[in-house]
Amino acid sequence: MIKISTCFLLLFANLLTKAQSVSNVDFGWAGNSINTIVFRKNSLTSFKDTQFIAYYNAEAFVVIGKRALNSNKWQLKQTPYKGKIRDAHNSISIAVDGTGYLHVAWDHHGSRLRYAKSVAAGSLVLTEELPMTGNLSKAVTYPEFYNLPDGNLLFFYRDGSSGSGNLVINRYDVHTKAWTQHHQNLIDGEKVRNAYWQACVDAKGTIHLSWVWRESPDVASNHDMAYARSDDGGVSWKNSTGESYALPITAATAEYACKIPQGSELINQTSMTADEKGHPFIATYWRDSGTNIPQYHVIYKTGKTWQVQSLNFRTTSFSLSGAGTKRIPVSRPQILVWGAKGKTASAVIFRDAERGNKVSVALSKNITSKAWKVVDLTTHEVGSWEPTYDLVLWKRKGIVDLFVQKTEQSDAEGMSALPPQMISVLRWLPLRK
Repeated sequence: MIKISTCFLLLFANLLTKAQSVSNVDFGWAGNSINTIVFRKNSLTSFKDTQFIAYYNAEAFVVIGKRALNSNKWQLKQTPYKGKIRDAHNSISIAVDGTGYLHVAWDHHGSRLRYAKSVAAGSLVLTEELPMTGNLSKAVTYPEFYNLPDGNLLFFYRDGSSGSGNLVINRYDVHTKAWTQHHQNLIDGEKVRNAYWQACVDAKGTIHLSWVWRESPDVASNHDMAYARSDDGGVSWKNSTGESYALPITAATAEYACKIPQGSELINQTSMTADEKGHPFIATYWRDSGTNIPQYHVIYKTGKTWQVQSLNFRTTSFSLSGAGTKRIPVSRPQILVWGAKGKTASAVIFRDAERGNKVSVALSKNITSKAWKVVDLTTHEVGSWEPTYDLVLWKRKGIVDLFVQKTEQSDAEGMSALPPQMISVLRWLPLRK
């Protein structure tokens, strides 16, 4: 097994900029971006030497599958569960706990919890729909699973609505096989705003959380980037200097990694990661003052102060406004970091109409140098695709397995006429010599 810690010794000069392999899975629904939305945690995940996948097919059924990591042969199973696929918010998220049980959540947009798990370790047969804690389970949106080093799981979701909602965190214990509720409103919108978050768990088990605030259902009201972390599995929370938060965190008490005004084309729900030392890195996009071109940005803290870097390679403008799922010429990004020759190398994975809507990546061998090289991992276009990948596999082996499917998102929950498209897993090996 190749651990990320050993991969830090590899040279950036040997970084590979082409997809290493593509494994076709099945045809899936493609009339909107529900299968390829960035906040799927997770679309793909691994346990030991088996990888799991989930997606909606053309008939709106939840399909789950698995394969051996060294195989292109997928075992697929259509579940009895369906989702409201005309709303791209209603995506599927999966995780495998430390005992090998698959957990699945699907079909949420201000609606009741829909959750099941496998009947046995490694099985593709799901239980009947199950409750978690029974609390705050009637207005669920953005369900996300996170794996903890001890084999337990966290489940993040919003309780409430856009512009007025709170962050809820549940925890699954593999020994008791039961869920408990850590927080009913970790980040409190005070009924006038809500937080759109991204999170990660680092190698030491520290949970990093960052978020933008939204003041109304209009995406143009997004503003600022706030930060918190937890060293005890999500029970207590601190800012980046180690000062404890009084909970719940509010707009007045939050630490701000970067102040960004409303109306800056700031997107919500992107991605973050941490390096081997536990330093946080956040990737998103917005338009800086004095320009009309939104750029990808990386916000990070490796010293005493937060740093903000614009990647500055985009040349075309666009504007975000209105409610619902937007048709946007760029995807929200994913960010990876790793050590290379004593420096911090980084990759920002994205899709941009400027580059023909391909799977693309911006690479930096030293993030402090502000030098980025942009390359494409595919030659074909992927429509409204946004990147999601197997987080567990990346942490364990330094392999990036991306969920890839061409989808087309019309504005404000509209539907495209795109027929079902092939789902594939693109393997990229950024750390291999």
